[in-house]
Amino acid sequence: MSTISPFKISTLEILANTIADIDPNITGAVIHRILLQSQIDDVSYSEQFLAKRKKLFNAFEKYQNDYNCANNIVLFIQNVLSPQRYVNNQDMYNKLKSEVNKQLAFEGLSINDSNQIISIAKASKISDVQVKVDGLKSKLIEQGAHQLVFAYCNSELLANNYFHAVLESSKELIKRIQDLAGVEYDGQNLMENVFKDDDPILIINNFQSKSEKDEHRGFRNLLIGIVAMFRNPSSHELKVEWNMSEQDALDIMAMISYCHRRLDKAQKIRIEN
Repeated sequence: MSTISPFKISTLEILANTIADIDPNITGAVIHRILLQSQIDDVSYSEQFLAKRKKLFNAFEKYQNDYNCANNIVLFIQNVLSPQRYVNNQDMYNKLKSEVNKQLAFEGLSINDSNQIISIAKASKISDVQVKVDGLKSKLIEQGAHQLVFAYCNSELLANNYFHAVLESSKELIKRIQDLAGVEYDGQNLMENVFKDDDPILIINNFQSKSEKDEHRGFRNLLIGIVAMFRNPSSHELKVEWNMSEQDALDIMAMISYCHRRLDKAQKIRIEN
């Protein structure tokens, strides 16, 4: 690893607070062990009544003053975020990594899903951090999601608001089909009329062979499933009753992204009277 420039004192302080406070399983004993594993002296180990966040900050500050770099501090973070530690608690892992990455962004760094440190454009304001953190939007960008997935839900994505991100993306998918077809049907009725087996308004392939017609029918059923399972319930249920994890949102929005890609090449072959 090349030399990593020393972090700002404010970064060290908030990193120490974040690591010490978010995960209750990161006890003082765990911090002591991982400091030693990362070759950082636990300079406040004997101070029994000192808060663990303060002990961690003291260790970070002393290391950085001694070595004029942040290499082993990054190593400590990687050891804390070792995926093996969170096999049975991915939500906690995602929460801690996201909060750590918010601070690392101000130093031009990020921890990726492989637990490797990578360089990013250095953040200078809060809105920069919102774009750079390893949350839902950055993961969608990494997997190459269709641009229209982001069109109407940027603020929700930046806040990792999974419920509204899925809701707005599914609504945009429906609106796009209405616009392409030039109709005002909605929901399942929209999909059944626009992608009929006989005399459809839109087609996504040549619609000639049996396999092409089967694909057309399967696409329509996929759209009906998205409307029935994700768009309609989330329109009527309170957010607090809609339990959606980050992985759920990524999977759903990947399906929506796929639908947009197929619609990119859709052909209109009939005008609704």
